[in-house]
Amino acid sequence: MLAEARKLLKQVYGYDTFRKGQEAIIGGIMEGRDTLAILPTGGGKSVCYQIPALLMEGTTLVVSPLISLMKDQVDALNRLGVKAAYLNSSMGAAEYREVMRQAFMGEFKLLYVAPERLDAPMFASLSEQMVIPLIAIDEAHCVSQWGHDFRPSYRQLAGWIARMNNRPLVAAFTATATEEVARDIAAMLSLRDPSVHVSGFARDNLSLSVVSGTDKPAFLRKFMAERADQSGIVYAATRKETEQVHAQLEKMGIAAGKYHGGLGDVERAEMQEKFRFDELRVMVATNAFGMGIDKPNVRFVIHWQMPGDVESYYQEAGRAGRDGEESECILLFEPADVQVQRFLIEQGMGDGDRKSIQMAKLHTMMNYSRTQRCLQQFIVEYFGEADVPPCGKCSSCLDKSELVDRTDDALKALSCVARLKGKFGVTTAAKVLKGSRDKRVLEWGLDRLSTYGLFSRWPEKEISDWLYWLVAEGYLAMSEGQYPTVSLASGSLPVLEGREQVLQRKRTSVRKAASAAVSSPLFEALREWRRMAAAREKVPPFMLFFDATLRDLADAAPTTHEALLTVKGIGAAKANKYGAEVLEIIRSSSSSSGSSIAQLADAGSLEAGNTSGGEPYGGMHDSGVKRTASATAAASSGAPTAVSAADAADNAAGTSHALSMEQFETGMSVKEIAASRGLSEVTVEGHLIRCALEGYAVDWERILPSQYESRIVEAIEQTGGEKLKPIKEALPDEITYFMIKACLAKRSLG
Repeated sequence: MLAEARKLLKQVYGYDTFRKGQEAIIGGIMEGRDTLAILPTGGGKSVCYQIPALLMEGTTLVVSPLISLMKDQVDALNRLGVKAAYLNSSMGAAEYREVMRQAFMGEFKLLYVAPERLDAPMFASLSEQMVIPLIAIDEAHCVSQWGHDFRPSYRQLAGWIARMNNRPLVAAFTATATEEVARDIAAMLSLRDPSVHVSGFARDNLSLSVVSGTDKPAFLRKFMAERADQSGIVYAATRKETEQVHAQLEKMGIAAGKYHGGLGDVERAEMQEKFRFDELRVMVATNAFGMGIDKPNVRFVIHWQMPGDVESYYQEAGRAGRDGEESECILLFEPADVQVQRFLIEQGMGDGDRKSIQMAKLHTMMNYSRTQRCLQQFIVEYFGEADVPPCGKCSSCLDKSELVDRTDDALKALSCVARLKGKFGVTTAAKVLKGSRDKRVLEWGLDRLSTYGLFSRWPEKEISDWLYWLVAEGYLAMSEGQYPTVSLASGSLPVLEGREQVLQRKRTSVRKAASAAVSSPLFEALREWRRMAAAREKVPPFMLFFDATLRDLADAAPTTHEALLTVKGIGAAKANKYGAEVLEIIRSSSSSSGSSIAQLADAGSLEAGNTSGGEPYGGMHDSGVKRTASATAAASSGAPTAVSAADAADNAAGTSHALSMEQFETGMSVKEIAASRGLSEVTVEGHLIRCALEGYAVDWERILPSQYESRIVEAIEQTGGEKLKPIKEALPDEITYFMIKACLAKRSLG
């Protein structure tokens, strides 16, 4: 059966191998066992129930709490040739009945439903008539009151499943579950001797950072300027902060959307769709946005404030890099964030037990925000995974700032806490160390302690921050509950005995993560084609291909349908639908001269509406004829010129690259030309390089500044000049791909 699963993985999804943990999960389901699977966000949970659904007779039900997730998954499945549908509150009555009719006829392999729909009489009648081999429960942590996103509607699932005449297999999936939550999920769903799979929580492609004590608006300006082409999410704790950050981004000229509970349903839906379609570069949102959003090319997630728990943080941060490419997750932490989250908990709808659980989770999140340990290690250990090596790429691992010896300050704080005998919280301990004349401090006689007033010159807030840092590093411990007390932890003993120093660093910036593969001209051409094709089909670009697949296409440059199928992420359905267009782009980019120069010249020169007939992707002609701008003008006026038949066809079609050159000669920049013609800048760059190769008079200084030319030539000679990426990596960041392409073109012309 696993052989069939592997075959489907290749045929339907276009992948040769399963990701970590997927094969074991699928194997357990196919053996007929209830399953609990915990995979990190972006770990490929959906494949684990979709492939069994394709192998089993009947219709698999997928229970999901989110309309947006259902729509994304169903759209993606239908594009892969898999019949799927959803039932939720967004549908009109006629549409709902039609899906019900088709489901009754057994036309779907997967049917997505919201948990609230299960008890509806209409659906109950349908489910009795359907053949249901498997019920997959997504976001299963919602069933547990110990989880971070408890939803009462999930509690009805076990009862509904138990009432079915022929109970199907049940498989529960989540990305964020501690051992305690996992046990609760299995119990609350009444899983029968479940096969439990934990594939590991570490996300190797994410660079985690905590930044404290910084000017947030200034940080945001610098961060966004350094990532001008990247898509991202900024999470804020409140509606007010969401509006303020959104206004800052708009002031910077960044296409940004906003999403919070104060907006109407229509506006939220519009913002979400624009973000999915890459019409908005950045989304600023409260935690109401994002669970289940399957946008793969999110390159960064910034948390403007600290979230209330590690589960929420890691799930939200995990929306970066779902395509496996390098991405960044930054938490901008301020001590005041703790008070915001405490207020939200206290004002929440949960009972006392629920609030105590939330408060304990908040304290763990505070520890994460202050720790100097590897951030990835901290998170995976929180979820119960041990012996994970340091990631080597988080802000803690990369922090090379000088360590400050704070052993003396630590001894004073530890001594004070020891004398409080675990009866008081951090606030009271800070008041004692400050020497506060607070009424309760005096009533309890705490002013008589020998540690009273040891930090009299410190602001009380700074003392509290210091105590919380000692908690985060394991020197102090806090009890659970809504009103936690502080006491000595095991880590304090070596310090109190004089065997260990306490060293501290402070971070105020992040190092930019290693970028994903540097874009090549062919990659840009493929991405431009994807944008246009997606616009024609009215779907988000990632529905066609992920960026990672486009990069693999650009690297492999397949020339046949069979070779296309060997590229990761291209299955039979996509190859049949898009293969001819993709292969034409690849041929166009390499047909001109058979060298790397040809690949540079026209890759990316797709134009809106130019998708069929002739040479649709702006392929260069290797006629060898060189012409000047005056010759072009003569040709356009009907005067005879020495041009090839291919050039004549180009002239009849409008000579797009020549038009770009004419605008360039008037003094317009590449950016201005792109804006005026509705093209990408990469397309215009390709036009100018093509004109240079065809003999147009080019002002080389404007596209290849003389101060950079010798350095580029040196890099070309060192790397061989066959591929762009090694050349780019050998040069400073300010030297662009356009300059490199121009240098290569200039050298080829002698």
